[in-house]
Amino acid sequence: MVYEPYLTEEHEQLRRTIRKFVDKEVTPYVEEWEKAGEFPRDILERMGELGFLGLRYPKEVGGQGWDYFAGVVFAEELARCGCGGFPMAVAVQTEMSTPPILQFGNDEQKERFLKPAIQGKKLAAIGITEPNHGSDVASIETRAKREGDEWVINGTKMFITNGPRADFVTLVTRTSEDPYKGISLILVELDRPGVSVSRKLKKVGMRSSDTAELIFDDVRVPYDHLLGEEGSGFSQIMWELQGERMIAAAGAIGMAEFAYEQAYQYAKTRKQFNQPIGHYQVIAHLLAEMKTEIELCREMTYATAYRFSKGEVPGKEISMVKLATAQMAHWVADRALQIFGGNGYMMEYPVQRIWRDTRLYRIGAGTDEIMKEIISKQLGLEN
Repeated sequence: MVYEPYLTEEHEQLRRTIRKFVDKEVTPYVEEWEKAGEFPRDILERMGELGFLGLRYPKEVGGQGWDYFAGVVFAEELARCGCGGFPMAVAVQTEMSTPPILQFGNDEQKERFLKPAIQGKKLAAIGITEPNHGSDVASIETRAKREGDEWVINGTKMFITNGPRADFVTLVTRTSEDPYKGISLILVELDRPGVSVSRKLKKVGMRSSDTAELIFDDVRVPYDHLLGEEGSGFSQIMWELQGERMIAAAGAIGMAEFAYEQAYQYAKTRKQFNQPIGHYQVIAHLLAEMKTEIELCREMTYATAYRFSKGEVPGKEISMVKLATAQMAHWVADRALQIFGGNGYMMEYPVQRIWRDTRLYRIGAGTDEIMKEIISKQLGLEN
């Protein structure tokens, strides 16, 4: 199905290619990766070889040169693998830690960090959240002090996706005491002396994505690992978060679609009182409502993604899309689980995992509450 005017037949061919890859090389191993609490690094290199990690990146940095919607299609299709953890880890690689390098980095930084990430040879992370600071980025405490030609970094970062095994982190750190002009982004290799994983975190869902608390203890990093100008990090990370929210919306749609399809097939085959449960009006109408909500969110997401792809950063609409898709995905997963009945609550059915995994969409990349705060302010409802 071509969603004009946003997607072309070429996008749909790409979708079919990605779906074939996911069906063959991802979905069969989801259960194994979930139990292990991580995915194998070689799958990342495989995706790099196929060009999936740089679909919308320019060819001069090793990308495929597609438009923004190639990344949207990729996020949707990867999320249909039956779990949220692995797709989230890949999104950190392609849509969170590396876009600031492309946007603000110099040629040397792109060569050293961006190109290997696109090739799948380096695993990337982004370091924003701290134990005492989540939504309030301006109050972060991790500090980088300049000493000659080096930064000396001290602090702690929490909930870092890919953190236990990442090769580098795009780190949000404080370089002066000004709340907003005192924030900078610095690229930090995680094998440097003073970097440690204090603990690998055990999560309710997204379990195939390994997550860590990272400690930085007098970590010395060359001064030229600074992204862009010193003190510009707050605006840089606010820009990054817009793209993060857009791609989270695409992933939420993909997971909701998977949950719907699982429920649809179950309703056609599961019999009660001598007929498939999908023949009962209450189930049929619920499935109709689920599909309607998915398509409504998809249309708004595509419309906003189109503006974003043209260089606009419509913060209000992006926040609306993030809020709507996050709530919709968990709502659809919850209804899908209900259709499965007792089976849905059993671990052998993937719908329980989607139910757990979709809950994070309402927290990560900006909570529901923060999205409502942004929207209400831009509507002129708050000072």
